[in-house]
Amino acid sequence: MKPRQIARELALLGLSQLPSDPQKLSAKSLEEIVLAAIRTLTGEAEDALEDASAQLKRGDERLLASETLAQDVSSSKTMVADAIDLTQTAINQVGAALKLPEFVYLSNRKEVRSYALEVLTQTSANRPEIDATLEGAMENWQLSRLPRLDRDILRIATAEMVYVGVESWAAINEAVELAKRYGSEDSYKFINAILGRISRQRRQQV
Repeated sequence: MKPRQIARELALLGLSQLPSDPQKLSAKSLEEIVLAAIRTLTGEAEDALEDASAQLKRGDERLLASETLAQDVSSSKTMVADAIDLTQTAINQVGAALKLPEFVYLSNRKEVRSYALEVLTQTSANRPEIDATLEGAMENWQLSRLPRLDRDILRIATAEMVYVGVESWAAINEAVELAKRYGSEDSYKFINAILGRISRQRRQQV
């Protein structure tokens, strides 16, 4: 992974854990940013495993309650399949948490920290404007209804396009890749559509 890709990933995962105040943020070491990212990943993994456990329990209870009704058996199978998907997500998140320090260690640490802090600072400092831009690009949907990581992927990509000076196509491509790694199953399509709309709106304003 390239330094900016690692930095962007750290910014995404650390956004909810790190202070939004620019002065406090600028004092954070790379190790603190990595730790914040790992805490997010492990927290997401714990939540996914809890959800998977609850799904398995509900499926098991439904099977025990009715051994003969095909409808209940089918529903139970769906619950078990969902639990398996959630467990796989948790495994992937734990795996990412284990790999992240290695990626950072093998990269240009100074560049990673610098760009991560730039993205974090711009995203936090311009949050109201970024959220307003995103809300304006959404049709029949609200930003608050999205999963947290999906929201933060959109915020970071918008910050990169509007405040950091990253080319729209590059910011969108990177956001889509992050969504495939950390978003819900089809979130990358939704994220691509919203960011594409913002990019077109920006071109029309020039």
